[in-house]
Amino acid sequence: MATLEQNKIKPQLKTFDLTMIVAGLVIGMGIFRVPSEVAQKAGVPIVFFLAWITGAVVSFIGALTFAEIGSRYPVAGGFYKIFSYCYHPCFAFMVNWIIVISNASSAAAVAIMGAEYIAPVLLPSVAHNTAIKLITVSSVAILYVINMIGLRVSAKLLNGLMLVKLGMLVLLISAVFFVGDAHAQETVVVQNQTFGDMFNAFAMCFIPVFFTYGGYQQTMNFGKDIHSAHRTMPRAIFYGITIVLIVYLSVNYSFYRVLGFSGLAHSTTIASDITGLMFGNIGYKLVSVIMFLSVIAFVNVSVMSNPRIYFAMAEDNVLPPVFKRLNHKTQVQEFALTVYCAFILITLFFISSFQKILEHVMFFDSISLIAAAAAIFILRHRAKRDGEQTDIFKIKGYPILPAFYILVYIIVNISVFYANPIAAESGFVLFIFGFPLYYLIKFALSKR
Repeated sequence: MATLEQNKIKPQLKTFDLTMIVAGLVIGMGIFRVPSEVAQKAGVPIVFFLAWITGAVVSFIGALTFAEIGSRYPVAGGFYKIFSYCYHPCFAFMVNWIIVISNASSAAAVAIMGAEYIAPVLLPSVAHNTAIKLITVSSVAILYVINMIGLRVSAKLLNGLMLVKLGMLVLLISAVFFVGDAHAQETVVVQNQTFGDMFNAFAMCFIPVFFTYGGYQQTMNFGKDIHSAHRTMPRAIFYGITIVLIVYLSVNYSFYRVLGFSGLAHSTTIASDITGLMFGNIGYKLVSVIMFLSVIAFVNVSVMSNPRIYFAMAEDNVLPPVFKRLNHKTQVQEFALTVYCAFILITLFFISSFQKILEHVMFFDSISLIAAAAAIFILRHRAKRDGEQTDIFKIKGYPILPAFYILVYIIVNISVFYANPIAAESGFVLFIFGFPLYYLIKFALSKR
């Protein structure tokens, strides 16, 4: 039987570790694929860049908003706990049970994308689909073992993988200096577009752009894993999101200059296309290995973060106590980690179905961010009532900036509904189903 002390999380992460976690949560595979989709939706370069710049500004405001929330309420599984603390445990469960499903599905889908890059290099004689399954399952199994060894070990692995991923992005950014300027040679035929057409295109770009920028809010799950969370968390979020914004804007400019707007809009393998221009055939194998390692970084940070959500849900007695059982030496939730990795592996055999699930939950993801960001108003109100804490981070421009962030995500939500109303309706049904499920689990646990 685990003691209370054994179930207590002890701080092991430093500012650099958490900064890399922030960057790792945000920089997934999206930046290597999404720009072409954004270019297609934008239609013209000015809308393309305006969408990415807007995403950068809004994400920075969001990061600062969540930095204050995390500073005021630094707990394990913070992205779950904030809903429970500011609203109601049932609402927290309804939000997070969908998030846990989508996160595991996303990790599985991204792992397969990485395997697709490296399969021809590692297993050229094996059937493509079989090779992808073998590499993906092996990768998740290796990450499971590494994360079972200890939080510090998995954090060090993430630091190394993130440096590889950032190195890949720096390489792609540097292409603008070594490859001919395709934009200068490109004849762009710009169709006559009204202001309404451009605004609609701009709004539709929000869906892929904000998907690519998302993830920084999950940093709140590590509130108990860091020393002096009220100082370290906002600092790490600020550093991490600054790295992301600089990299994203720079790499999109490089894509545009090297491939041209038309070439970017029609490219499905941007990284391969650019490295091929830089290095020829050798660039293919180089980018395959680096892209695979970049993907593993995203999967690893997902494996690190999501068991902390289980911990918070178990603390609220909406999951069995075994989910918060902690190895006091390694700081690993061994049972929760096993369940999460098992769920990733299960989705690998039904990935086509889970891809559809990911589309359906996009509608609700924006709702969860709106509700989470709105918690800053509740926390400020309670602080005024109960007495303000000292030595915490406070966002400048309150309440205008948090309100602006929420407004933009309302537009994102409307855009998702407009683009795919069926997906929006399905996401809402999944959310509502969490209401009876919450009380069923509570009733079952009360009978134990």
